[in-house]
Amino acid sequence: MSDFSIDELVIPTTPNAPSWPSWEAATQVRNITEAEGFDTTDLQYSATELLPGWLNTKYDPKRMFIARGGGTVVGRATYETLLDPNDDHAWLSAQVLPAWRNRGIGTALADLVELLAATENRHELIVYTVSADAAGDRLTAPTGFGSVPLENAEVRFLLARGYRLEQVERGSRLVLPADEPLLRRFRADAAAHAGFDYTVHCWSEATPPRWRDDLALLYSRMSTDAPTAGLEEPEDVWTAERLVNEESFRATSPRRILTAAALHEPSGHLVAFTQLSVPAESDRSVGQEDTLVLREHRGHRLGMLLKTANLEYLAQESPGHPSVTTFNAEENRHMLAVNEALGFVPMGYEGAWKRVVPP
Repeated sequence: MSDFSIDELVIPTTPNAPSWPSWEAATQVRNITEAEGFDTTDLQYSATELLPGWLNTKYDPKRMFIARGGGTVVGRATYETLLDPNDDHAWLSAQVLPAWRNRGIGTALADLVELLAATENRHELIVYTVSADAAGDRLTAPTGFGSVPLENAEVRFLLARGYRLEQVERGSRLVLPADEPLLRRFRADAAAHAGFDYTVHCWSEATPPRWRDDLALLYSRMSTDAPTAGLEEPEDVWTAERLVNEESFRATSPRRILTAAALHEPSGHLVAFTQLSVPAESDRSVGQEDTLVLREHRGHRLGMLLKTANLEYLAQESPGHPSVTTFNAEENRHMLAVNEALGFVPMGYEGAWKRVVPP
């Protein structure tokens, strides 16, 4: 007889909802497994912080399933797709508390979300999962950049299910406060290289209306211009309407977003941006969100210009945080070089895996 059960979690709308305790417990599963893999609590989110993203499914469909054992939530699985019903991609995850592993829970959760993908004709399955460092043989990504320990449980689990490692992402951490003279020097050098054609604009929270279309385009290009190796992830189209919808939900979170963007003065359009996700508590780490320079505007050091500008903006708007964390594909050498110059150091790695299931 099974000592666990699996149900779909009804995402609570408020902390008073009946499913709120289960939502909090599922958040803890996420936080514990992330901390185990990266050996830091910097990546932790509260249930309240994560809730807006899970309530907003108009453009970003997602579902969560939880495994219960011993009367409590001990595992969770997530299932995410694009809105387009004709797209055949699905992004999956399965996480189980360390004390409840090797009981078939991870397998049952993975079976469930893979079956759901099959019923929706989603044949390209993508999984991102952390791989803690370990001794022994390693599995190298086909890109030639980065590897994961071959004997890790999650690596063996995914290989046995037919997944192929396509990419390795590096998690990096910058200790704050940043070196202010260094930031000023890098920003001045980048600004001089960019010239008068580009100006930096920073804002907190909602995007100014005049730039909504531009930022929506930048969000769309995140899915096409960032390196995805053999994952071949599809274009995720954003519009100004979707951006407003996203920011309205995001405004209900205790965290706030700080944005630095580069305006191309000759065209009057934003052509690059970077964002930081800032928790309300000053003793918690800040998350580096998307950073992108449009392909046609690369080579002007806009990445360095915007990252330094946003770090200075963070020090001005919300000082006292201990660190900033970020993730980059190991083959994205340009952005890694920018981060390393600023003082980011590796804190861990995650594998990006793909399985193509024949129709």
